[in-house]
Amino acid sequence: MPLTLTLTEGVLPKGTEKQAIARITEAFLKHHGLAGNKTMAANITATVHVLPKELTFSGGKEFSGAWVEWKVPSFALADRKVQQGFFADATNIIHELSGHKQPLDNIYVNVLHAVDGGWNFNGLAMTNTEIKAAISKG
Repeated sequence: MPLTLTLTEGVLPKGTEKQAIARITEAFLKHHGLAGNKTMAANITATVHVLPKELTFSGGKEFSGAWVEWKVPSFALADRKVQQGFFADATNIIHELSGHKQPLDNIYVNVLHAVDGGWNFNGLAMTNTEIKAAISKG
């Protein structure tokens, strides 16, 4: 389940990106009741993109932002309480790691859902039911 963290250069001190990914991943697992689940953890991947300020925009004008984006099966991040808790945690993680310099309103979290059956574990296309069965094995 790919996590993409996109940052304007300077939002986070250089070298803290790994910490951000680890903490955001932990928060995702926690809010889904899957902390310590090896199957789920192994299927969370991440990329970090750091862009120069002249390539990040709000309202068509340069600005410094942070974007946390997930691509997940349709059952993940679907419950409203999970969304609220995770989005708050992810936002606070970026804010804290920025030294409280990155404004909360310039930290964005969103999720893209795959259609049922449009996901794979171990190279096999799996339905939501099949993914849940694999996760239940830990």
